[in-house]
Amino acid sequence: MDQLQDEQGSTTAEFAMVTLAAVAFAGLLISILSSGDVRGMLMGLITKALSL
Repeated sequence: MDQLQDEQGSTTAEFAMVTLAAVAFAGLLISILSSGDVRGMLMGLITKALSL
């Protein structure tokens, strides 16, 4: 029973770390995709794929 009490907050801490990592990754992805060069490259790829 003592082992369960020692790990009581570990699930919450793990959830917080995963959530923080997901938010950081989303922010990085948004900043990359909002740049003009990347947007132009993606639009070119989409246009080329749809024109096949």
